[in-house]
Amino acid sequence: MPLRRLALGAAALTLTAVAVPSATAQADDTAYVPPGRVTVEVVGANGSGCPLGTADVAASPDNTAFTVTYSDYLAQTGAGAGGTEFRKNCQLALRVHVPQGFTYAIARADYRGFASLQRGAYGQERAGYYFQGASQTARTTHQFGGPYSDNWQSSDQTGYADLVWAACGEDRILNVNTELRVYAGTSSPQTLNFMSMDSTDGSVNTVYHFEWKQCPAA
Repeated sequence: MPLRRLALGAAALTLTAVAVPSATAQADDTAYVPPGRVTVEVVGANGSGCPLGTADVAASPDNTAFTVTYSDYLAQTGAGAGGTEFRKNCQLALRVHVPQGFTYAIARADYRGFASLQRGAYGQERAGYYFQGASQTARTTHQFGGPYSDNWQSSDQTGYADLVWAACGEDRILNVNTELRVYAGTSSPQTLNFMSMDSTDGSVNTVYHFEWKQCPAA
């Protein structure tokens, strides 16, 4: 899919003057927003949940988050569904460039969509991420049971001690993996059960959801 570059740091200089440590910060160097420009490029999108051209990325106006929006991310089972459509997945490869002398970690991600599950059916949303060349973080799983017909939302938050930091001085690829599964369970085979992913938000606010720290002096 075409490369997309996002500007996330337009207000960084202003924020530096007023930023305060987050509740989870353990050292003074996490209290600062780096000056300069942060950019994110989508360099790859693979999987049945994000065919070419069906995933888009946009930065929030206040530079606190980036949002990935899907237009064809739907898992379904039951009447009219194909045998392999019960599972859909997507892997996004993101290149995040930050100002020299700083590094970052993703502290929280929010997932949203819509589900229609009959009594006896259930759906699952799974997610995880890893930096290129590093081990994948443990995948989290959120389960939704029928009867259910409404929007759904889940959040994954990482404690400070467990944050995974990008390597200093390198633009490593951040791989973000998501997956939807729908199981008919004991529901009627004549009914359709489905679950969609509408958007994925990765919060990047230095005070609340995104952690910055300064790299050691060379």
